[in-house]
Amino acid sequence: MTHAPHSCGTGQPVLVNPHDRAVPLLSVEALREAEVAAQAALPAHTLMARAGAAAAHFLSEQLAHAPSWASDKPVWFAAGPGNNGGDALVVAAELHRAGVAVEVCMPVEVKPDDAHWALAEARAAGVPIVSSAPASFDAYGWLVDGMFGIGLARGLEGVFAELAAKLSARARSHGHVLSLDVPSGLDSDTGNVVGSGAAVRATHTVTFIAAKPGLYTGVGRDYAGAVTLAPIGIDTEDTPGAARLNAPSLFAAALPARDFATHKGTFGTLAVVGGDTGMCGAPILAARAALLTGAGKVHVGFLGSDAPPYDAPHPELMLHAAARLALDAMDAVAAGCGMGGSASARQLVDAILRLRSPVLLDADALNLIARDEALAAHVAQSADARGAPCVLTPHPLEAARLLGCDTAAVQRDRVAAARSLATRYAAVAVLKGSGTVIAAPDGRVAVNPTGNAGLATGGTGDVLGGMIGALLAQRLPPYEAALAGVYLHGLAADTLCAQGEGPAGLTAGELAPVVRKLMNRLFYPPGCAA
Repeated sequence: MTHAPHSCGTGQPVLVNPHDRAVPLLSVEALREAEVAAQAALPAHTLMARAGAAAAHFLSEQLAHAPSWASDKPVWFAAGPGNNGGDALVVAAELHRAGVAVEVCMPVEVKPDDAHWALAEARAAGVPIVSSAPASFDAYGWLVDGMFGIGLARGLEGVFAELAAKLSARARSHGHVLSLDVPSGLDSDTGNVVGSGAAVRATHTVTFIAAKPGLYTGVGRDYAGAVTLAPIGIDTEDTPGAARLNAPSLFAAALPARDFATHKGTFGTLAVVGGDTGMCGAPILAARAALLTGAGKVHVGFLGSDAPPYDAPHPELMLHAAARLALDAMDAVAAGCGMGGSASARQLVDAILRLRSPVLLDADALNLIARDEALAAHVAQSADARGAPCVLTPHPLEAARLLGCDTAAVQRDRVAAARSLATRYAAVAVLKGSGTVIAAPDGRVAVNPTGNAGLATGGTGDVLGGMIGALLAQRLPPYEAALAGVYLHGLAADTLCAQGEGPAGLTAGELAPVVRKLMNRLFYPPGCAA
């Protein structure tokens, strides 16, 4: 393990905004290994001193730009009994020496050696330390959660649960709540609250050494707020088996060039298959999204008897009865949206799995596979025949059916569940939800940082399926197609929300036009060859 610089040449600690960066997301086990290796090569207390200095620098920057009601008031700290409490004490001492008024609440004295050193430093600096919290935080500006970090094994209780509730209430009402490393009470591996206890809902988190998957998936996204990474001199870039934060650097190079000499065949032909009677809107949504994500030609195959003859907003789409669609002539197939569970649907999925072209399976196609052992076995076997894995895009309930468990088990560890899906079905698994997890059968995993509650509405999954299908038709490898589709799908929702068109009332049909704009702005700017 090599050691990266702790400062950027200015004497200030390095702080990284993970936005749009494919940073590694380390498990607790990997973080412990990195920490032990670094400590063996450094003087005592160095890592805690660096962590505290980084968080103090973050707060100093925030105070310099904060409104007067926040910048002119003392910074209040909640310090726990472990090393997270030690980090808080170092931050408080650093700020106090810099002339910022601080107060530390330490209900239980810190125990580890590093934290005792930090306590001595804080006392020597003259930091006020008390054992109980004030009745009101009105006299304070920023509040800092330094109670518990990644080592928490049981839920918060007693005074620490009470403090977590008070900090969370402050975050919801006035903002300016910073958690150190991870919000206290949050499992940094899974993004779930530890045990049946409480957790701090922060507005900001400064996380040390490396980013953690739990800050980006499950409820962790809500609890962590805006995340800033402080590497504190430890290089984790090449950590074996680490998940990554999904970012354009993971998929942009796979996008096709848009040269003058290209034609519609260059960008592939996609078939969207589904739409049993009464559900024909789902494949139309998917197909429209595919068209606006750059597919050269898009066919729609309907199982139902009430299919429209053409799509008025997009007459470019070619609509057919599914049985008459020449699937073997397609560059990719996206199947399942509104498909239903009939015998005809089952036969169609079986035929699609025999194709040589890339395949995405969503919604009812996944439910058919979950209850049919022969189909399930065919998914894994078809990867060998095709030379590439299928893409499966389940929401948590569909994932639970595919894994033979309940939804709670999937949500307890979303990264592990996505890995299990990828392994069991030899497929690229896209486990949808807050912090969508994308897992490949070769072990690669990414957690997606884009998207918001605006996507919690009917049809957005169909749009995502059409987008990934279009990218498959454009000959992106399945993993990269999934990464790109998920990232742009979430970014479109974020863009609409920034414009005031969500999260409440955002509709699935609004996403694809924004995706088109984002693709062209980010990857195909005018006058630039892709």
